[in-house]
Amino acid sequence: MSILAHGIDLIECNRIADVLERHGQRFLKRILTESERERAERFKDPRIHIAGRWAAKEAILKMLGTGWRGQIAWTDMEILPDKLGQPLVTLSGECARIAAEKGIARVLLSITHTEQYAAASALGTGE
Repeated sequence: MSILAHGIDLIECNRIADVLERHGQRFLKRILTESERERAERFKDPRIHIAGRWAAKEAILKMLGTGWRGQIAWTDMEILPDKLGQPLVTLSGECARIAAEKGIARVLLSITHTEQYAAASALGTGE
């Protein structure tokens, strides 16, 4: 396995809280898959969890070398935990196409957050 690409992102949780207050479900449906939304709703204060997912998706886009543009949708990236809580990334649509083009077979992801900030680091790996 080789590391082919890396991306990192940091966001202030209050920025996500502000957008949630203004746009609510419309914003969530745009950036999170249905399964991600269901998981976020389980948290007493979902804004920190959602900020972590935002940072993670931004890190993935940076890892892909694209940023958010063209045919990419935020829901082309799904991040759900495994049984132990490790975030697992599933790419679809344009993100999956770009990853395949770059030889990226797997995305390793780490997410961290405090009350104020959420950060994520994404590694694209291949053979």
